[in-house]
Formats: sequence, C-alpha cells, structure tokens
Amino acid sequence: MAKVCCVGSGNWGSAIARIAGQNAAKHDCFNTTLNMWTFEEMIEGKKLTEIINETHENVKYLPGIKLPENVVAVPDLVEAARDADLFIFVIPHQFIGRTCKTLKDAGVIKPTARGITLIKGIETGGERGMRLISEIITEELPGMRVSALMGANIAKEVALDHFCETSIGCENNDDGALFKKLFDTPNFRCTVVNDPQTVEICGALKNIVATGAGFCDGLGLGDNTKAAVIRLGLKEMIKFSNCSSETSPKTPPSSSPAASPISSQHATEDETENALKSTRELEKVWKKSKLKS
Repeated sequence: MAKVCCVGSGNWGSAIARIAGQNAAKHDCFNTTLNMWTFEEMIEGKKLTEIINETHENVKYLPGIKLPENVVAVPDLVEAARDADLFIFVIPHQFIGRTCKTLKDAGVIKPTARGITLIKGIETGGERGMRLISEIITEELPGMRVSALMGANIAKEVALDHFCETSIGCENNDDGALFKKLFDTPNFRCTVVNDPQTVEICGALKNIVATGAGFCDGLGLGDNTKAAVIRLGLKEMIKFSNCSSETSPKTPPSSSPAASPISSQHATEDETENALKSTRELEKVWKKSKLKS
C-alpha cells in the first residue's frame, strides 16, 4: 500500500489533502493515513496541528471545511515524509527548493518514491534561465518521477465539492493511473495526459492571462476586450508550450489552459488573502530557521 504525504497545508494544500484522504480511505492500494506537513502556528493559544487533528478542520486556511479523520497534521517535515511513497507538493513556489533539500539531507526519501506538483509557477533568472517546479524538485531529489496536476481549481470551491476539472500530466502510465485514483472524484474530474511539461507550463502561464483579464475589468474595458485578451492569451500559451516541449507540437490539455484563466480571474478576495497568508507564514518560518543556523 502506498503511503501519501502532502507537503503543504495552506488553502489549496488542505483542499487537496481532503480529497486525497477520502480516496486513500476508499482504495486498498493506499495506506489509510495521509500525513499533511503543517507549519506550526499558535491560534488563540493552541497549536494549529492540535486543532486540525482534534477538530479535523484547518481553521486558519480552510475554515468551515471538515477534513477526513485519516488526514493527520504533522509539524515536522521529515517525520511527515518518512516512509512515504507518494508526495503531493503544494507550497508557495519560492520554498520548494529548500524544502526538497531538507528532505534530501534527511535521507528519508525512498528510491521508489514518486511526486506530483500542484504548484503553479516558473522560476526565472540566474544561470539556468527558466525552470519548471518539477525540475527544481528533481534537481534536489533526482530519483523521483514527478508528475503535475493543474486546472481551474479554486481551493474553496474544490473543498465545497463544486464540480470542476483538472489535468494530470504523467510520463509514466502507471503513475497516471495511481494519481487519478488518488484525486479523481465525481466532482473533481481528472484527465490524465502523457505530457507533464505542457500541463505544468499551462498551469503557470494561465495566471498571466488571468491577470490581463482582470486588468480589463479594472480599466472598465468591457467583456469584448476581455474575451479577446483570453483568446489571444490561449494562443500564446499554445505557442509557448510547443516551443518549450521536447515532444511534437500539440494543443495543451483540456483544463489547464482554457478554464483556468477564467476561474483565476474571478477568484475572490478571500482566496487571494488565503494565499498571501500561507506565503507570509512560510517566510516567517524560513527566517527563523536561518537565524538558528
């Protein structure tokens, strides 16, 4: 049975851990317990991990949503990852490199471990130029096969079981089947494609298109202009994906490019604030760790 570790417990991390925990309990191929790495914070005098494990609710980042009892909040990254076979990476992109380095240095990653990134972003600058999140993960954890899950997935709506679609990009067919079993539900429909690079690229680029669509609203340019921005943005995403891909040119997979700019552009202020809160707390933790070292 595959043991699952969710590396991240923010708004999106908690929402996806809820789904993965429910499916892990249903299928015999998964260990029932799902560890969710959680930054320790004090909430009204009580540890956040204790609150999550006692009430089964992430009251700070996903309030009002019950998590399955088999999702266990673990404050120590290394302990959360110990003996895990499947890793769900869902933290702000700027912390993924040092997080994976911590796992590598601790020596807790199995040679057969596989991962999937739900992190939308591309690292730019430096000698390497552009790097996908999956590439950053495999640089620190070279033995790990990394897939990608991207789509029109606003965390709160996913947690409320509103219907949505997502794309899972996997080079390995067995990995694709396993991750689909871990995430797919009647209201969270997963399509598996054999092109993780394009899925991941579209997951990052769609935010740029969504920002442009949001500018149209802010400037009062109207729906016609916004529709044109989204259409042209999708064309450029396809062109970028074809140029970046090592395989033959293709149209990007279903959910990542087409639906995501629309859902992201209409995301609520609460969603944005939750993402910012997660990032601020991570920054505090890393600053403290630097001071200690």
